[in-house]
Amino acid sequence: MFIPNLLIIAGTGNKSGKTSMACRLAEQFGSACLTAIKITPHFHETTPGLILLEEGNGYAIFEETDRESSKDTSRMLRAGASRVFFAKVTDETLFQAFREILKYIPAGVPVVCESPSLRYYTDPGLFIIMISEERNNQKDINNLLGLPHVEFNLTFLQQSKKLPVGFRDGKWISI
Repeated sequence: MFIPNLLIIAGTGNKSGKTSMACRLAEQFGSACLTAIKITPHFHETTPGLILLEEGNGYAIFEETDRESSKDTSRMLRAGASRVFFAKVTDETLFQAFREILKYIPAGVPVVCESPSLRYYTDPGLFIIMISEERNNQKDINNLLGLPHVEFNLTFLQQSKKLPVGFRDGKWISI
C-alpha cells in the first residue's frame, strides 16, 4: 500500500536519533500541519497527557496532549507537530492500529511515523534509517536496509540547519 504523505523513521539501534529526526521534521514542516505517530510493541504504563482514542484486541491508540514532559511524543508535539498519536501494538495488530490512526488525520497532510515495522506493511513516500553511532544495543534491521531509503546519523542531524527532505504535492521526497 503506497502512502505518499507518509515518512517512516527506523534506526539501527537505541539512541540512534529516531525521535530527534521526527522532532526536526516537525520543526521544519510544522506549518504544513504535520502529524507525528509513534508506534511501539512495549505495553508499558500509560502516562498523563495521553488520551485514549481506541482500544482493540492487541492495540491501544492515544493522542498526546502534554507538551511539557520528556516523553518522545511530548517532544514531537513541542517541536511543532499539529497532532501526535501514540500506539501500543502487537506485531499482529500494528497495521490495523495504523489504519485506525489514519482515520483521525486529514488526507494529504504530512505524516511522520517512528515505527520500523510499519515499513513491512506500507510503501511510504520516504523511508529514513537513522544509523546509530554506538555499537551497543544494535537492532537487526538488515532486511529493511535493502529497501529504498535515505540514511542519516545523529551527528548529521545536529549539524544540519535544514534537512535535505521536502514535502511537495502531498508527497515526501529526498532533495
